[in-house]
Amino acid sequence: MSAEALASLSRKASPGMTLSDRAMLQYQIEQFLYEEAALLDAQNYREWFSLVTEDIHYWMPIRRTVTRSDRDREFTKPGDMAFFDDDHRLLEMRVKKLEASSAWSEDPPSRSRHFVSNVRILDVADDDITVDVCFHLYRTRLNSEVDSWIGHRTDVLRRFGTTFRLAKRHIFLDQTLILAKNMSTLF
Repeated sequence: MSAEALASLSRKASPGMTLSDRAMLQYQIEQFLYEEAALLDAQNYREWFSLVTEDIHYWMPIRRTVTRSDRDREFTKPGDMAFFDDDHRLLEMRVKKLEASSAWSEDPPSRSRHFVSNVRILDVADDDITVDVCFHLYRTRLNSEVDSWIGHRTDVLRRFGTTFRLAKRHIFLDQTLILAKNMSTLF
């Protein structure tokens, strides 16, 4: 992509911002996402949960293998079946379960590593910033369970003082078949 095309795309994602402002915003978003990943990897679920808004939508549709002509049916739609379709209350219940010693799927707890990359600002609208993020989530549990999820997310980050809060996370896996014994990990 040419420098002109990149500049044009950047202006569309953040109209009225200088290059310096866009670079600073990109840096701030990336630092927020790295810190969020570190909280999840350290199993600081309560602190991670403090980063979500009251109107959060945390959603992971089911992916199907389809022909080119049916690409619009590749992912289930909101309201259809999904791996996750959580609001604030359901996400809080998930966090409480991860913290509880009675959660069989996480006792002993999993060890995870969240990698985020290719962060692209898609839209800046008032205090909401939409970003596309590629991720690789590696999880190991017990002595032999190893899971790896790769895909991309569409996140909406809402400005909150000098930082952000997560207002939306839509998670799109690359794989169609989930081999993990449970899906107790937060993406």
